[in-house]
Amino acid sequence: MIADIFQSGSMPVLHKLVQFTEARQKLLNHDAANLTTPYFKPVDVDPKAFQKQLGEAIDRRRQSGNPASGPLDVRGSNQVRFDEQGGLTLKPTATNQGVLFHDQNNRDLERVMQNLAENQMAQRVALVLLSSRYGQLQTAISEKV
Repeated sequence: MIADIFQSGSMPVLHKLVQFTEARQKLLNHDAANLTTPYFKPVDVDPKAFQKQLGEAIDRRRQSGNPASGPLDVRGSNQVRFDEQGGLTLKPTATNQGVLFHDQNNRDLERVMQNLAENQMAQRVALVLLSSRYGQLQTAISEKV
């Protein structure tokens, strides 16, 4: 019964989004930290592809017998994979968006900062919504109005 509570509504979607943004944040932080490292090539995963995967999983769940609950089957892509235990693996690729400098570094500070800001905002929204859901559960369990 408790497991059903955590597999219902928006909670599994928010968990997957938090997992993705956390893992992507590590990639983006690594890119920012190595912006001046010679021969460094920034890497990233496509957030739009993940959003599409997540949307397709939501659509599959809506078409099932009980659209409000049940597992969220997010199918993997070549960059984002979820295992049976719910773990996340990212396979980033080189972005090749910046200017190739004389030290063979392919950097674009503005793009890295934009990606960091967008990822942090997505993570923050997901965490606030998830925190709200947990607050509702805590209120229900404590039987307070």
